[in-house]
Amino acid sequence: MSEPDLKPARVTTKAGEPRSETRETLTFLLKLAVVVLIFRSFILAPFSIPSESMMPRLLIGDYLFISKWNYGYSRWSLPWGVPLIPGRIFPHDPARGDVVVFRGPPGDDVDVIKRVIGLPGDTIQVRYGQVILNGVAVPKQRIGDFILPLSPNYGTDACDTPFQSVDAKGKPVCRYMQFRETLPDGKSYNVLDKGEMPDRDDTKLYTVPAGRVFVMGDNRDNSSDSRFPAPADALPGEASGMGYVPMERIEGKAVVGFWSTDGSANWLLPWTWFTAARLNRIGEGF
Repeated sequence: MSEPDLKPARVTTKAGEPRSETRETLTFLLKLAVVVLIFRSFILAPFSIPSESMMPRLLIGDYLFISKWNYGYSRWSLPWGVPLIPGRIFPHDPARGDVVVFRGPPGDDVDVIKRVIGLPGDTIQVRYGQVILNGVAVPKQRIGDFILPLSPNYGTDACDTPFQSVDAKGKPVCRYMQFRETLPDGKSYNVLDKGEMPDRDDTKLYTVPAGRVFVMGDNRDNSSDSRFPAPADALPGEASGMGYVPMERIEGKAVVGFWSTDGSANWLLPWTWFTAARLNRIGEGF
């Protein structure tokens, strides 16, 4: 009785040359990785929300896609900011009101998401919590409170005691004053206000330099944004933020949410993936 053949399986090419199945698999995986890299760098990329600075539009645990082509491409379009693209190619400026993801300070190692409020040449000031854009007050209308159920993603440690409440069913929630803000071009969105905070509600007059944008978080009293200088420009003891954001650091525009979780899921218990999901937030655009 002959012994079984233990040699690695091989396929034969049209030219009759043997080719290793392992090599074929590795080649396929390499091609797949290149396609994913190109797609992620130049078309769409996923992004998760790690902080509350863009509430109420974005919550901790939201996942969204950003489009990469809207404003052109730079080194920050590529993974890890690989410096293969000089400056910015196919450049387009964002519009006021766009929600953008950009590479932020201090170590060029973090992606940040904010709303564009000012473009090059604009003057911006905040007075008593209201944005003054080019000398004109941006309309800010009081609407119903924003109510967020407390969860592992946003619990009592994040919601200060004065804002803790209960809903009609007696479940603990966080309640914030909410306003509708409308920019000159008609773009509207909701913002939150926790009350009087002088360092955020009353600022100096800013003039946006060429090639940069002025960004703010929708959660106005809990956002480190362009109202504060970048760490490298801050004076000793001065609060720091994003400063004016260079155009070439903008990676893309937020387009749609594709998943959202309140943080209560256990990865070892698959059914909790769905009980923790905030399905009403999936598919929301910007």
